[in-house]
Amino acid sequence: MVRRVAPRRKFLMAVNIENKKYLDDPEGNTILRDLIVRGGYSNIDSVRTAKTLKIVIRSTSEKEALRTVDRLCTDLRIYNPVLSDCTITSIGEIL
Repeated sequence: MVRRVAPRRKFLMAVNIENKKYLDDPEGNTILRDLIVRGGYSNIDSVRTAKTLKIVIRSTSEKEALRTVDRLCTDLRIYNPVLSDCTITSIGEIL
């Protein structure tokens, strides 16, 4: 009996890592200050910075790709869960 393996497709995942809301964001504060003082954008109330990782992963499904990226972020400590929030979003299948 020949066992068929589902073809692996490529998916692009975006991993967004940012400080928890209650923590200060010095880089965001600096950008905000520059926007207001140097740029004259007094209508800007706040700026928060984040780091985004774009990961291309081969998987049999988008759902499985999301699970794998979630697991690797947690297992390999890609982010510090005490200080940061991590959001994983599928951008979609790529060719």
